[in-house]
Amino acid sequence: MINVTKTFFPPIEEYTEQLKRIWENQWLTNRGQLVLELEDKLKTHLNISNIILMNNGTIPLQIALKLLGNGGEIITTPFSYVATTAAIVWENCTPVFVDIHPEYLTIDETKIEAAITSKTTAILATHVFGNPCHIEAIEAIAQKHHLKVIYDAAHSFGVTYKGKSIFDYGDVSTCSFHATKLFHTGEGGAAFCKDKSLEHQIFYSHTFGHLGPIDYYGVGINGKISELQAAMGLTVLPYVAAIVKARKEVVDFYNTHLDFSKLQPLKIRENTQWNYSYYPVIFETEEQLLAVQKALNDNDIYPRRYFYPSLNTIEYTQGNSMPISESVAERVLCLPLYKELSRTETERIVSLININL
Repeated sequence: MINVTKTFFPPIEEYTEQLKRIWENQWLTNRGQLVLELEDKLKTHLNISNIILMNNGTIPLQIALKLLGNGGEIITTPFSYVATTAAIVWENCTPVFVDIHPEYLTIDETKIEAAITSKTTAILATHVFGNPCHIEAIEAIAQKHHLKVIYDAAHSFGVTYKGKSIFDYGDVSTCSFHATKLFHTGEGGAAFCKDKSLEHQIFYSHTFGHLGPIDYYGVGINGKISELQAAMGLTVLPYVAAIVKARKEVVDFYNTHLDFSKLQPLKIRENTQWNYSYYPVIFETEEQLLAVQKALNDNDIYPRRYFYPSLNTIEYTQGNSMPISESVAERVLCLPLYKELSRTETERIVSLININL
C-alpha cells in the first residue's frame, strides 16, 4: 500500500537511548531536560531566537487567538486544514473568509482590506503546503488597520523566505510536529513569537497560567509537550536533511514526468526555500480527479483530497461564497510524498496518472 504520506521512524535503538535518559531523570513532563534540549537544537537548526514547544499544532493557534483575537472577526483563508477555522470558532471569534490566489493557493492579499470591519481584530493566514503568503502585503495591511497577524505555518518546518525562517514573520507563527510532518515528535507543535511580552503570555498560557509552582499570571490551559515526545524529536532531527533530500528527489521526478498539459502544479512564491512538504496537483475538472483517484486506489495507491472541502462551506462557518477556493478544493489532489517512496513506486504513480488524464 502506498499512502499519501508515511511517518518517518528513526532507528529504534536511537530512540531507546533517548528514552533511557528519561528513565534516568525520572521526569516525564513539565518541561524536562529533553524538552529544553530540543528547543535549543531547533533554535539552532531553524536559525531562530525563540520557540515554545507544545503538545500539538492546534493548541498554539488557540492560544494565539485567545490572546490576540479578543472575540472579534478574524480574516482567514478558506483553503486550509479544518483546524485553522475550528480554532477561530473554538475561541469564540468569527471567521471572515477571503478567497485565495489561484496559483500560490494562499490567501489573496489584494482582497483582505475589503473584508476588514470595525470588528476585525486579526488576520490568520496559512502558508499553504509550506508556500509562504504574501508577507509584505499582509504586514502593511495589518499595520495600516492596527491588526494582529497570526500565521498557521503547520506545513512550513525549515521553510525560509528572503533568507529568514518563515517562523520569524507575523506577531505569532505556529507549526505542527504531527507524525505526518517531515519533522515530527509523534504529536506536537510549537509557537514562535519575537515580542518578549507576548511570548511571556503565550508561555504561561500553555502551562495553566503559571510559571513554576506559585507564580500565576492569568488563565491558561495544558499545552505542554512531554519528554517522550521530545525524545522522538531529538531522534528525528538529525535525519531532517536526508528526509528533505529524499522528498526533493520525488518532487523533481513528478515535476519532470507528469503531464502538465492537463495538470496545474503549485506555484512556489519567489524568494522561497521550500521544504517539499506536500505535492498537490490541480486537475481540470473534479470528474478527472475522481477518475485518476480511482485508478490509483485500484492499484493500492492512496493520494488525498487535501484540502477538501473549502472551509467556507462547512456547517459551522456559514461563510460567503469563495469561488476560487471552492473550485480548487474540488480539483486538488496531494500525491504520495515521503522519504521511503521508491523510484519504481513513483514511476508507477506517474504512469497511472498520465494514462488516466
